[in-house]
Amino acid sequence: MAGHSDNDLGLPEFDRPVKVAIVIAPYYTSISEAQLAAARDVLDRAGVSHETIEVPGSLEVPTAIVIAHRLSNFDGYVALGCVIRGATSHYDVVVNESSRALTMLGLQGLCIGNGIITVENRDQAEERADGARLNTAGGAAEAALHLIALTRKYGRPKGNLGFRPKGTIEIADGSGQDGSDQA
Repeated sequence: MAGHSDNDLGLPEFDRPVKVAIVIAPYYTSISEAQLAAARDVLDRAGVSHETIEVPGSLEVPTAIVIAHRLSNFDGYVALGCVIRGATSHYDVVVNESSRALTMLGLQGLCIGNGIITVENRDQAEERADGARLNTAGGAAEAALHLIALTRKYGRPKGNLGFRPKGTIEIADGSGQDGSDQA
């Protein structure tokens, strides 16, 4: 995730439209509102269309991303939420598993900026959610855009994967068929 670095890569430019889903767990209302404003600001400045999807908690963010990826046409995703340490080990489960799931999706090729804030207290959360301070949501949106740009630079179009033989294929009945028209 971007956001805390002094290395500003700027916003990538796109020659074709980009569509991003912001997937947020709005558990803490004021923090979520700040996160959404910061992420939307980055996406708007980049000229990117976006849609917001709300889920109950940070553990559901990766699942919602998978659903949106399978059933829609988003180019990338911004994962947002806030997990504040409590008195039980539930914090560790939510932090570790949501992060692990987002990482696994990224390794499968999804362009995800992870802006799920994981902190010890509300003051830390407010600092990280504030677009004028640490701005983790804006950094996550920038990260998603850079991954989309990288995918467009090096990636191949979805679909039509596999082996397509050239020439004549011998069919069981003895007739030949031109393999160049095979799907």
